[in-house]
Amino acid sequence: MESGAERIVRSLVDVGPATAAVLADRLGVTPGAVRRHLDPMLDKGLLTAGDQAPYGPRTERGRGRPARVYAVTDAGREWLPKGYEALSVELLRFLRDEVGPDAVVSFATARLGDQRERYAAVLDEVTPQERPYALAQLLTQEGFAATVNAAGSPIEGTQICQHHCPVGHAAAEFPQLCDAEGTMFSQLLGTHVQRLATIGHGDPVCTTHLPAIPVPTRSAS
Repeated sequence: MESGAERIVRSLVDVGPATAAVLADRLGVTPGAVRRHLDPMLDKGLLTAGDQAPYGPRTERGRGRPARVYAVTDAGREWLPKGYEALSVELLRFLRDEVGPDAVVSFATARLGDQRERYAAVLDEVTPQERPYALAQLLTQEGFAATVNAAGSPIEGTQICQHHCPVGHAAAEFPQLCDAEGTMFSQLLGTHVQRLATIGHGDPVCTTHLPAIPVPTRSAS
């Protein structure tokens, strides 16, 4: 059975940074029960705390002292049990050493085949403008806790943020997993995408930038 601290870390990893009140609501406990764990976890370096979430749109502060927003550090992610990820890394190392690095690329692409087909069936039914949001919803349903961070206007582009990565530990050594996912996003969205950050690289969130939506120009009269 998971401890209170483990439940807090998993909630922050799976859903994203939150205040003590929001965490309490997620976990079905009182804010006081959550706060008893937070300070010891901060002292151990498992969490960070600030006035704003470390990613996503910034919010305006109201009057008074803002509630602290808690997020998981790299140490916090590593603190969670990851036995299955250790086995995955060993298998990828074996594949690279025995067959060659191209085999890792082929594996990274092949493992996404079913996911690509399922996502394409949904995204084909929506407009290009709706696809980033539909993709984020699909990713969230599969544990990636994805959100869309739209810029000031569609002209400036959009970012898809994944706040959790089930294969983050393996991707730290094998970035081919991230590259294959980025290629899949490009195929699904029908546009070039750019990976700005990845959890596997040590960033707190995987961020994929989508280019601006072309604006039709008017012909001179």
